[in-house]
Amino acid sequence: MITVLGLEIELKLIIVPIIYIIIGIISFKILKKIVSNLVKRRNLRVSQKQRIETLITLIINIVKYMIIIFIILAILSLYGVNVKSIVAGLGIGTAVIGLAFKDLATDLIAGFSIITEGEYEIGDTIEVDGFMGEVVFIGLRTTRVRDFKGATKIIANHYMDNIINYSVHNSLALIDVSIAYECDEEAIEKAFDNLKKNLNGKIPNATGDLEVWGVQSLADSSVVYRVVVETKPMKQFETERFLRKEIKKEFDKSKIKIPYQQIEVHNGK
Repeated sequence: MITVLGLEIELKLIIVPIIYIIIGIISFKILKKIVSNLVKRRNLRVSQKQRIETLITLIINIVKYMIIIFIILAILSLYGVNVKSIVAGLGIGTAVIGLAFKDLATDLIAGFSIITEGEYEIGDTIEVDGFMGEVVFIGLRTTRVRDFKGATKIIANHYMDNIINYSVHNSLALIDVSIAYECDEEAIEKAFDNLKKNLNGKIPNATGDLEVWGVQSLADSSVVYRVVVETKPMKQFETERFLRKEIKKEFDKSKIKIPYQQIEVHNGK
């Protein structure tokens, strides 16, 4: 027993709470270090690291507050406070708060699921309810998607359930080329052979060789040929523009006509 300001206090009521706090701080620091080292040892992409770091931050914060709560309850119990009634009160309070912030809780759960399952990552091109763009931020509550015009849509995570991810697999650059009916078939085949010979291995973002699939349709004023090449995810549009330019140059060189609308005007007499 010791006397403080005229009051007699057991020594353990001072020393034990300090021990509890020290144990809590040490436990938290050890846990934090272990988790951080686990991430550093793995070779991960930037987007994967960001996702895992977000998840780790969430876990560490949860553990930190749990340790704080346990220490407070242990100290209160040491001083003779009825901890059971406090725990019961916390349970009721948590239920009330949960009902009041139902949407927020749903967003947090959905965000946790998105981060752990890796349905999409920062840098992926996705489409959500008709809005297509690049994922620029993944949080526990919201996801931000920016389209090619620069508009950024902020979407609550519990709405991120019907997603099309265009970045998972390679894309296909596809071009339909219209050629006039009167053009010689051999000249057309030779022109396409020249394109393949000159372009294969030089096409931007291509992951395969240029392929000519042949006649796609017989239109009113032209024969339509289909040309394709596999590209890196979401690089097909850039590749298609490149190929259209090269096809036009080769057709001009080979005297192959690409039909276009013409208007004939006759002067009546």
